[in-house]
Amino acid sequence: MEGPELSIRFDADLWLFLAPRHRRERVPVAYDGTSSLGHVVESLGVPLPEVGRLVVDGRPVPPSHRPRDGDVVGVLPAARPQALPIAPPRFLLDVHLGTLARRLRLLGVDTAYHNDRDDDALVRWANAERRLLLTRDRGLLRRRALWLGAYVRGERADEQLADVLDRFAPPLAPWTRCTACNGHLSPVDKADVEALLEPGTRHSYDVFARCAACGRVYWRGAHAHRLEHIVAAAVRPAPHG
Repeated sequence: MEGPELSIRFDADLWLFLAPRHRRERVPVAYDGTSSLGHVVESLGVPLPEVGRLVVDGRPVPPSHRPRDGDVVGVLPAARPQALPIAPPRFLLDVHLGTLARRLRLLGVDTAYHNDRDDDALVRWANAERRLLLTRDRGLLRRRALWLGAYVRGERADEQLADVLDRFAPPLAPWTRCTACNGHLSPVDKADVEALLEPGTRHSYDVFARCAACGRVYWRGAHAHRLEHIVAAAVRPAPHG
């Protein structure tokens, strides 16, 4: 390779963002001498929100740093759990993560979601409400206008949920949010919602909750066992190594 060159070493946790030819211990990269290190890293496929630290010759540097020919660069992933500028975390999920949104709400995590918002609208929404945007769209994470975002790992909803809980460790309060709209649930007397119930539900159940935002009524019905399994898996302490 002729001209200036950097030697970049990506942590293995970031290899999923790299082209297969770059998934190795050391990646030699031609350098134009003027681009920021953050630009170089993103040009190889790794969104900056997924980077925890950039290290050049053993010292931490910001993404705006302009390296020199021959620099050895270390690219480390975001720490887990990741410290955030918002506490507790508030999430916004893109249109492809509807099942994950419902599961986070089931666990009482503040989770905004609509299935009809384009990328521009999602960035505006995340910025306006200071929500962390969760997505599997790497291009969306590279938008400079987005204040805070993260990539969700996993193809299945259970894998995605485990990834988000592991990375951000949000406080959980199961059964306190509406899975349809994210509103808060409150206990309600059966008499106050009886007119809204089907005859079979009215006959079989006595404990109800209602969403303060949309009015949806909840009870532990036939699907409760599956939901209880999701909750139990989420609140179970992680094994110590």
